Amino acid sequence: MMAKKDKRISNKQYEKELYKLQVELCKLQEWVKQSGQKIIIIFEGRDAAGKGGVIKRIVEKVSPRVFQINALPAPTERQKTQMYFQRYIERFPAAGEIIIFDRSWYNRAGVEPVMGFCSDEESRDFLKHTPMIEQSIMDNNIILLKYWFEVSQDVQAERFQKRIDDPTKHWKLSPMDYKAQAMWDKYSEAKDKMFLATDTKHAPWFVVNSNDKKTARLNCISHLLSQIPYEEIPFDKPEIEKPNTTRRYKPVSYDYNIVPEKWA
Repeated sequence: MMAKKDKRISNKQYEKELYKLQVELCKLQEWVKQSGQKIIIIFEGRDAAGKGGVIKRIVEKVSPRVFQINALPAPTERQKTQMYFQRYIERFPAAGEIIIFDRSWYNRAGVEPVMGFCSDEESRDFLKHTPMIEQSIMDNNIILLKYWFEVSQDVQAERFQKRIDDPTKHWKLSPMDYKAQAMWDKYSEAKDKMFLATDTKHAPWFVVNSNDKKTARLNCISHLLSQIPYEEIPFDKPEIEKPNTTRRYKPVSYDYNIVPEKWA
């Protein structure tokens, strides 16, 4: 599947629309805190599909105590012996929290079977049981949203090259990236199996065309907000207390280590 032709947006319009959405995310945050709602948002997709970019813009203006990002590392030897979902369940939200998974339990449907990190039987069992587990999540009054970022093979290749050319993006490269293009068809097959098994009525997948990063971010955040029945909590503007002018503290004389002002 490849999405329709990308719509380009100017930087000025992008920043304007992004700010509006970030204001709404702040309103969502206050509603979640006051209502005690629990939310899980999953971001999946191929390498370099743009998941990290949208997550960065979502959390840019909100509190990390409410919007919590989870990008779990490879499991430890102990975790490998646990029930597969166990280390993810440990990160589930308490009241007033929004948990973002930058990749999630769906590793077992994509990366793990493609790269040989799990057996075919383990992957099949995962696909069989996941809809029931996700139903249980929602039965416990947790809102669950699942986003798949869809990128074309050519655009993925361009983004990998930019990571190679730009020193500030070298850290984004991983051994998985080196094989992503060669394994394109295997990842496509794995994604199709995942959708057929886990794109359910109670926990559907939402696909974001991510060939253009800016429109992908706006479309995803806008859709995310539309899926949560939040309400704006009135903001009572506080009065900042004025300093006491009758008695002022006199700082002690101290020889501070001052940072040189090279760009003053």
